[in-house]
Amino acid sequence: MWKTVARAIGNALPKGLYARSLIIIIAPVVLLQSVIAYTFMERHWQLVTRRLSAAVTADVAALIDIYESYPQDKDADTLTRIAGTRLNLDLDILKGAKLPLPGPRPFFSILDEALSEELAKQIGRPFWIDTVGRSSLIEIRVEIPDGVLRVTARRSMAYASNSHIFLLWMSGSSLVLLGVAILFLRNQIKPILRLAAVAESFGKGREIEFRPRGAREVRQAGHAFIEMKRRIERAMEQRTTMLNGVSHDLRTIITRFKLSLALVEQTAEVEDLQRDVDEMSRMLEAYLAFARGDSGEAAVPTDMRAMLEDLRTDVERLGAHVAEVGLDGRTTVTLRPDAFRRCLFNLAANAARYGDTVAIHGRTEARSFLVSIDDDGPGIANENREEVFKPFVRLDDARQDAGGSGLGLSIARDIARAHGGDVSLHDSPLGGLRATVRIPA
Repeated sequence: MWKTVARAIGNALPKGLYARSLIIIIAPVVLLQSVIAYTFMERHWQLVTRRLSAAVTADVAALIDIYESYPQDKDADTLTRIAGTRLNLDLDILKGAKLPLPGPRPFFSILDEALSEELAKQIGRPFWIDTVGRSSLIEIRVEIPDGVLRVTARRSMAYASNSHIFLLWMSGSSLVLLGVAILFLRNQIKPILRLAAVAESFGKGREIEFRPRGAREVRQAGHAFIEMKRRIERAMEQRTTMLNGVSHDLRTIITRFKLSLALVEQTAEVEDLQRDVDEMSRMLEAYLAFARGDSGEAAVPTDMRAMLEDLRTDVERLGAHVAEVGLDGRTTVTLRPDAFRRCLFNLAANAARYGDTVAIHGRTEARSFLVSIDDDGPGIANENREEVFKPFVRLDDARQDAGGSGLGLSIARDIARAHGGDVSLHDSPLGGLRATVRIPA
């Protein structure tokens, strides 16, 4: 039960750090002010109003007693004068009159409740009051033997009318304090959001200038991120340098092989050796591209419509028929164009190798950009769709790159993940396989 309630409250609360921090600040202030307001209303406002109402009721009771005890003042002129000059009350004797019918009671009126209780307790006669008819006055009518005694008093005599000033001051000061707190909190949250944005951009292969700011702990996290970024870039640079050296040495040897084979008599055995050397050269380039990851390229806004049209031309050169090239949503996406083009080409070449018809479609979903490449080939069983992404893994019907090195899908996924996305395989509407690349837009 409690776990369900706690889970529901957790789901209803905001997920952002800024919003949660505001709740941490606002909730105690609102709770404290509510307690203070309730205490003030309950203890002070009601108490003062009840005492003022009791005093007015006592004056009315005294006027009734005087009127009934001294009948020589038949027209009540003296009593009316005393009520006006000494008690600030307007008094009228309505002989032969009856009390009006009771009207609807106000939904929330401390004065109406307090005054009714005091009249019932001190006078004990039928009465009628009006506390809302005229906002600045209250009217009290009490039944007497020969008619009705009507008393009109200022509302402030029976009601603590200036209590709202305290509430206004309390609310105003709370708003000022909350405004100052929100302003300072926003300035403290900004460096954290900036650090998160920079980390996300680095994960997408983008470069953003960053300088740690904010509180000491936030700056420490920023400097730690910068140091981690430098180490990653240094490791990638060292790996690229090493691979370039290895590539140069191996290419030199392969070139010597090619020259030696070109100088000897061309026989069937030599032609087989030349094909092996060419295959070795292609495999070497594929291995180096996979290990290098094209990490040195900068991310720039790229026209995806032009890239997909170029991909159509590449697929048609491979001998496949392109049934459709579509693009829905935004046409410009920030990415590393050469690397992403290689990712799409590897997937499209794999589709062209195993299918006769290929369809290419790009679209925008929420904050992601997707490219789907469909074919009508034999497809891949569900249990093997993750295996084909592993380097050098080959299945009987595995769909690898056109060079047959076993690295085409691995390179494609590596490039997609370097952009902060991924590559997934599904069933295609054309009957074969659908490869979908998803990257943050």
